[in-house]
Amino acid sequence: MDLKEIQNLIKFVAKSGASEVKLEMEDIKITIKTVSESDTTQVRYISEAPVAQSPVVMSKETAPQASETPAPAAPVAKSEDDSKYITIKSPIIGTFYRKPSPDKPLFVEVGQTIAEGDVLCIIEAMKLFNEIESEVSGKVVKILVDDASPVEFDQPLFLVDPS
Repeated sequence: MDLKEIQNLIKFVAKSGASEVKLEMEDIKITIKTVSESDTTQVRYISEAPVAQSPVVMSKETAPQASETPAPAAPVAKSEDDSKYITIKSPIIGTFYRKPSPDKPLFVEVGQTIAEGDVLCIIEAMKLFNEIESEVSGKVVKILVDDASPVEFDQPLFLVDPS
């Protein structure tokens, strides 16, 4: 079960008014509890894989952005070389896409020179596709997010060398 399916399940349970839903599959157990007083939804993930089995509890506000894996945008160690680059960050929460549609080419690639106003990616939020334009000119050094990944507000997306 992937993150999108879990997010959809959380939304469905929150809208349905059910107080508790349990889902058990081969490798995962999910319990979703809705508390009517504050109208929050709590989700508990229990992985039965051989890895550590620590439950995660999140509220409805953080559920769409959270995941069990570390964020792909988090670099292991920042070097001094990264300080000379400009970081382009996500202006909104949503799903990051590198191309306008599956059959179209990528907006930008590593090594490509961009100008101010060029479209770098699309972030989908609530079924609206928002084109993210560059505010700087330069060369794309690194793309920090995988295609079709959820992103948070102010999450780094691209590193650009302005020189």
